Amino acid sequence: MAAEKVVLWRHGRTASNAGGLWQGQLDIPLDEVGREQAEDAARVLSKLPPTRLVASDLSRAADTMAALARVTGLPVETDPALREVHAGRWQGLSRAQIAEQWPDELAAWTRGEDIRLGGGETRSEVAERAAAAIERYTESTESGVLVISSHGGALRGAVARMLGLPTGNWGSFAGLRNCHWGVLVHGRHGWVVDSWNVGVLP
Repeated sequence: MAAEKVVLWRHGRTASNAGGLWQGQLDIPLDEVGREQAEDAARVLSKLPPTRLVASDLSRAADTMAALARVTGLPVETDPALREVHAGRWQGLSRAQIAEQWPDELAAWTRGEDIRLGGGETRSEVAERAAAAIERYTESTESGVLVISSHGGALRGAVARMLGLPTGNWGSFAGLRNCHWGVLVHGRHGWVVDSWNVGVLP
């Protein structure tokens, strides 16, 4: 047996999200809005109901999942394999700052090239590690609904990899908004996207 449904949940808002800064693997906590988003979303997701909760070990994802744990009573497992892409020297900077210092690299990334972000990870590397982690937890969950709390880039890359899409096709999926989620289910020939960018209205 394996999980029948996988919910891929992006963390709530942080000050860096609000300020348009590239977070990568910097451990930026939820801001007040992000904590409220997590509480609101948790009340909705608890109705599924979940059977297992797994989060990135970065606090913004782990604390988002903690809101669901408080409602459901389930423990939260954490895994560094679910972290956001490591964006190297881009981390903590705005897009404008990156464009000023590394315009060619940013242009290549914008075109969908599989470059190392700021000398850190590539799209394909984060997609591979996040997809492998999600598959591992899916297979080791006996049944029911697995909820994964992670990050926008990691989740979009993982879904593209799990569906067999080329890395350059990440853009086929809109980025998950803060505290929004997508749902994958098993189909005849592999994973099926049942829903995407679902969330609680403000």
